Parts: sequence; structure tokens; C-alpha cells
Amino acid sequence: MSNEITIKRKCIPIIYTRGTHYEVGFDIGTTFGSMIHDLLEKCVEFLKLPTYETESGKEAYENTLAVVKENFPQYIEEIQGIADGAKVPFYKLFLLHMDDIMPSSEQNKNCSCENQLSGCSTICVNTENVQILAHNEDVLSEMLDLFYLVSVHIVAEEPRGRWGVKEEKFTSLSYAGHLPGYTMGYNHHGLIFTINTLAADKCLVGKTPRYFITRALLAAENFEQAEQIIQDLGCGAGNGCSINMTFLKPELPRIFYNIEMGPAYDSQESQLNVITGNCGETLAHFNMYLRLPVQEIDTGRIIDTSICRMAVYKNRKEPKSLQDVLEFLGETNKDNEVYQNCEVRTVATGIFDCIANTWTLYADNPKTSEPLVVLPLILKS
Repeated sequence: MSNEITIKRKCIPIIYTRGTHYEVGFDIGTTFGSMIHDLLEKCVEFLKLPTYETESGKEAYENTLAVVKENFPQYIEEIQGIADGAKVPFYKLFLLHMDDIMPSSEQNKNCSCENQLSGCSTICVNTENVQILAHNEDVLSEMLDLFYLVSVHIVAEEPRGRWGVKEEKFTSLSYAGHLPGYTMGYNHHGLIFTINTLAADKCLVGKTPRYFITRALLAAENFEQAEQIIQDLGCGAGNGCSINMTFLKPELPRIFYNIEMGPAYDSQESQLNVITGNCGETLAHFNMYLRLPVQEIDTGRIIDTSICRMAVYKNRKEPKSLQDVLEFLGETNKDNEVYQNCEVRTVATGIFDCIANTWTLYADNPKTSEPLVVLPLILKS
């Protein structure tokens, strides 16, 4: 990968699309095909092709693909649609979704997990007058501008996948060539959520990659369903992440949740640890396991920057207002960097306001710039 620092565009493209899973994927792939080609060229190391071309790599790929085909065939169709629309091979897109599950080989030793992962920052503020889920989306500089918003409506003729979903309607930030759901977004049932990557030292083939678990979350109607999806009973996650969420249910007290998900070691279900943020409480999560006893990678920027961002958060007063949140997420002091602008770049900041029912997106530092767009959160009647 190149260490060149590129200029960041102040733009987030969006597509509105409706159809079957394949049709939606095809529309996305056709519309953003140049971005998808660009990402595959710039981030070829992510694919771990030398590993994929070995016997053990092919076995890892096929075992993981078989599990996803059995449990989430509709999302395989979605990826196939993206691949066909963008005119790229399906296997390359599926390898993107395996990410750190694909084992490293000798040829991959200089492209280990810790050199690929970046990170994100999330804060949930819950007071009587301020109810915010806020998120910095961070990526390696090679992926700068290779993302877009998708607003999707899918209605299947019959229930699909292990959770029997017939209809999905959501808006999500998505990286080029990837399924929606692994950044930040919301669905028409009122679920809003953001994701922080967690870097388990040991990831598992033949289990569900986190991208498919978070994609399935976009269909969740309530917290119980969301927890069931993340638990993935009968299989379990192959790698880990942190999910920050709430449901926009006006008749209920506001509750924010942070769920740490770990790989399903010696088990048929994901490891989970759930904490809540009730009125008067604040939650914050970065890219380290804080509660689950999961061994993480020893070194790498994802751990180093998480330690830094966590220290910055703990050394500031607890955020109680939108301005407090923007000040923290926009911090660029060299020794206290939260808004990242080097090898890792903050590409977007999202503010979900659970009182105003809006999603505000910043393409620049939220501490010093105006929002790029304020989207209404449109819910099912």
C-alpha cells in the first residue's frame, strides 16, 4: 500500500434503490463500479490472494462461504449482484468480507491483520434533553472517498435466511464493494447503530464473518431480535466487533446499548457482553475489548490509536451536550488525536439525534465545519 496522503473530497454519494437482494446489489455495483474497481486495486493486500491461492486458503474460503450460503443466501445474492453490476469477480468481494478471518501465509506475512485495520470512535449521550449516538468513521488512507450511502427497500416473495426476513428498508454508509451495515446506519423499525472493529488475535474460518451479522442487523425490529442476530446461535461469529445501538421508540425510555461481540471459540454462538446507557449515563467505545476476555492482536495502529482515544476521552469532562461531543470527536491535537488525519483518516462523522429524529453527516472535522447534510430518520408507520 502507498503511504501517500491524498486530498479528501467533501462529498458522500447516495443511491436510492428498490428490488430483490440481487437487483439492489446490481444497482449498487453498476452505480459505483468505478469505486469498487478502485478499492480492489488500491487494497489488493486486503484480499490475501497469496493465501487464497493455497490449498488451506481455498479450504478456508469454501468453508466460510458454505456457512454463509446456508444461513444468509440472500446476502450472497446481494454480493453477486454487486459483483455483476461492477463487473468484478465474486470471490474478490467475498474475500473482502472475510477480512481477518482469512489466515495469513508466508507471502502475507508483511500484510498482517494489524497493518490493515483502522478503527472508529462512538459516544452515546443520554440526558433528558440530549439523546445522541455519535460516530467517527475511520479508514486507512487508501480507502479515502471509496464509500457511499445506500438507501434500500427490499421486499422478498417469501421469508429469506435464517431469520425469515421478507422486507428490509434502511439507509447505511457502505464501503465500496461491501455489504451495508458495517459502519453506521438505521432501519425503518427505528434501529440506529454504529460499528467499531475489534481485533481478535485468533479468528475462525467456517463461522459467520462480522459483515454478515451486521448486515442482518439492518432487518432487526427490536432489541431482542438484534441480540439474537448478533449471538448467531447455531454458528457464531468468526471475528469481532462492537455494536452501539438504540431503538427510536417514543413510548419507551431511551436506552443505549454497547455490545462487544467475540469469535465463537469452542462454541456455536458468538461471545457477547452487553451494557446499557440509561438516562443520565454516557457510553463510549473505540477499538479494544473492554469487557470480553478475548485475546487481541499484540501490536498495530488499531490498538495504539484506541489507547490514545480512550485516554483522551477519560481525561475530558463527561460529554453532556452536542457541542461536547463535537469537541471530542473533532480533537486533532497531535498527542490527543481523535479526528484522524494521517495513515488512518476520519472519512465521516455521523450524529444521530434521537429526539429530533435526524442523522447529521459531516464530511470534514465536526468541530470546525458545518454539516454536509441532515437526513430525516424515516420510520415505518
